[in-house]
Amino acid sequence: MTQVRRKGTAEFKAKVALAAIKDDATVAVLSSRFGVHASQPHTWKQAALEKGLAGLFEPGKGTPDQADEAKVSNLCEKIGRLTVEQDFWHEGQINHRVRNPSDHGVTAVL
Repeated sequence: MTQVRRKGTAEFKAKVALAAIKDDATVAVLSSRFGVHASQPHTWKQAALEKGLAGLFEPGKGTPDQADEAKVSNLCEKIGRLTVEQDFWHEGQINHRVRNPSDHGVTAVL
């Protein structure tokens, strides 16, 4: 029977790393207590010691800041403008289709 791979949250990884840093139990005890592979407490402990604990396990920068929100706002505005422009040109093509000259009573001169 195969086990499903779990992805630990940043808080969980920090909790395991902190327990490994405290060094109150062996890696085997920590891995069985937290239900992770035996190499994970050591790996997360090393990462915590090298990089610091603040925001260590967050993907990217963590929470989006105001610069990211400004970029999203600008992109949404641009998408809106391009949608309106596309609709304008699409309507223009429908209204100005080349029609058959005979529809207007014009006959071809031979």
